[in-house]
Amino acid sequence: MSKLFSKENQEVFKNPLNLDNPILVQVLGICSALAVTAQLKPAIVMGLAVTIITAFSNVIISIVRNTIPTRIRIIVQLVVVAALVTIVSQVLKAFAYDVSVQLSVYVGLIITNCILMGRLEAFAMMNKPWPSFLDGIANGLGYAMILVIVGAVRELFGFGTLLGFKVLPQAVYDAGYMNNGMMTMPAMALILVGCVIWVHRAYFYKEK
Repeated sequence: MSKLFSKENQEVFKNPLNLDNPILVQVLGICSALAVTAQLKPAIVMGLAVTIITAFSNVIISIVRNTIPTRIRIIVQLVVVAALVTIVSQVLKAFAYDVSVQLSVYVGLIITNCILMGRLEAFAMMNKPWPSFLDGIANGLGYAMILVIVGAVRELFGFGTLLGFKVLPQAVYDAGYMNNGMMTMPAMALILVGCVIWVHRAYFYKEK
């Protein structure tokens, strides 16, 4: 049990959540961060989908890494990811069809997500299944965390709701407040991601 949660494995899990966050530090996966964060619910679902797919694809590739010919390793990785994406897509259509419609083609585009492919190539191909699983979970959660932050801000100020529930009281609107239509536009998502990156880097620069 101690080996499962060794110091090295703890670092593997913690780093993508702060120092090596795939969006904030590596600036990867921002296309979907711009596209699916107009509301909080699809942002959460997208984050969970990427987390699940990254974790299990890492495990599968790690298990078979020594049997994969080097020349076709990318093809094998894509086949594994495509199979997992198809399963997740069908589950979403069966149990959360409205969210599946909102996410549109972006679930399918997880196949080419640079975070996912980067972890397969840089980590899973060189490490055992358990560290690879932790790496996949952590990178997925690091990605999901940013989507949730951006999605919450955009929905709150763009629609006055969170998860579809009205948050801002009517008195605020009676006082003259209006929902900010700019928050529903992809450009605002880019600005918000930039602000989060700024705060993150300013904090860790100060810590150093």
